[in-house]
Amino acid sequence: MDISDEGLTLDRQCIDVGNNVCGVLRGCRDASAVAARFVGAGWRSRSSSWHGYELETSWCQVEIDPIDGSDVLLNGIVDPARVDDLGRLLGFFGLPYELELSDESNALVREIRG
Repeated sequence: MDISDEGLTLDRQCIDVGNNVCGVLRGCRDASAVAARFVGAGWRSRSSSWHGYELETSWCQVEIDPIDGSDVLLNGIVDPARVDDLGRLLGFFGLPYELELSDESNALVREIRG
């Protein structure tokens, strides 16, 4: 997977939110292939571990890591007003997903599935 430095970086206002999104991409064996889809949509990508990637745009910064051989774990920061955009993007990629959005006190705000 090519790493891309060409996308947008996370807006400073989102950094203050802290980690607020976590989820699972079902049936994905390779985080590299998932990262490549995000890069194709204009996101930045960089390796974060042996098999994981950090993905970033102005309203979202997440890490993806393969788990148990068939799913990919996703967690990080999303502008709460744009969580549906993240879901739509995953749906556009054809990736079945489950996302949880939390507030500043780590209380569950929303669950999104696609």
